[in-house]
Amino acid sequence: MSQFILINRLKVQNANAVAGFTWGFPAVTHFLGYLHNLSRKLAQNNVYENIRLSGCAVIAHEHSVHTYGSIFEKKFLQNRNPPYLDSHDKSAAPPVVEEGKMNMTVSLLIGCEGNIGNQEGDFKQWLRKNCLLQRLAGGTILDVSSVEVFRPRSTSDVRLIAYKLLPGFLLMDRSTYLDQHYQTLTNENPDAELLDAWLEFSTIKQKARPKSDLISRYLHKLFQNNPDNPEFLNLIQAWQQHISHPYSEGDIPNDLIRHFDKLKENKANKKLKKQWQCYCAPDEKTDADWEYQPKAQKGYLVPIMTGYKSISGVFKNDEVTNTRDNETDICFVESVHSIGEWLSVHHIKTPNQLQNCLWHYSYDENWYLCKQHEPLKDSITDEYQELIYENPEDDF
Repeated sequence: MSQFILINRLKVQNANAVAGFTWGFPAVTHFLGYLHNLSRKLAQNNVYENIRLSGCAVIAHEHSVHTYGSIFEKKFLQNRNPPYLDSHDKSAAPPVVEEGKMNMTVSLLIGCEGNIGNQEGDFKQWLRKNCLLQRLAGGTILDVSSVEVFRPRSTSDVRLIAYKLLPGFLLMDRSTYLDQHYQTLTNENPDAELLDAWLEFSTIKQKARPKSDLISRYLHKLFQNNPDNPEFLNLIQAWQQHISHPYSEGDIPNDLIRHFDKLKENKANKKLKKQWQCYCAPDEKTDADWEYQPKAQKGYLVPIMTGYKSISGVFKNDEVTNTRDNETDICFVESVHSIGEWLSVHHIKTPNQLQNCLWHYSYDENWYLCKQHEPLKDSITDEYQELIYENPEDDF
């Protein structure tokens, strides 16, 4: 793909901040749905009917979730909305409901196929107008900074796009991390489930380490007073290596155990020996320091929602009540979750890397997913393409 359209700095108000089990940022499906609806309108325009939009990269600049409370006990703001259905009692007080909403500023980098030619100016105006008319993740778009067309051929061209997006962070697919960690867990515990691996990335964990401040000071002082002694050098290195990993009673180096076993019992070493004994064999009363545990992979990793999986067969529209319209067949689905990473845009340096940032739809039996590095399947026929573009005025 040789062309990209940059819709820069969309300011969105009251967007949906809840996505499946996660909250804090809209699901990837919202952004591809926004692009899909824009594509339907574009296909119905006689002037730009030869232009197709394919794939979308999501770059976040600012976000503000409507919450209150402490950092570990955030709650969504509450709101009252009067009923709008005639069947509801409009004289009664409206219920108080929590709303998972947020304001955000995002940019969309969209792959583009087709010859724009000398219509680029009018095409960008058309895009800007229709971008403002649509909703993004249920939120209202207040402003679009600019719409630009790029044809990157080299690293310098990609760097120019990155400069326009700074400061900004790309949402990248890291589902491979989830697969790798799941394999690691199953090797350790055959009963481990994929949910266990996902929770390892989505939770912040702490682990207790018995107090060791006296031990650290003693070993550092011992080495400083005898820097040429290889035995003391090995002791301090073994200790530093030990405390760089989560605490485990069985991982205490034998060199340290032998050294403290030989340490004389006297008044000067009384507190040190007691702390060492508690460190080697802690109990419920042992004082401890709480340490954050690193995730299975490095990076700004977050849980994300990436699509849906069907949990039922397809029903005729008249077999299900309260459907969205009176024609479309119905299938019940559940959200699909994965792992993503927020990656600073300055890491993207080549046109190929830029292409790999685009999210695409991926269809399979019972699965409807958003993925990177995988464009639409060749099995999607021209007949299907005409079907999805036949009602461009529908917003969904």
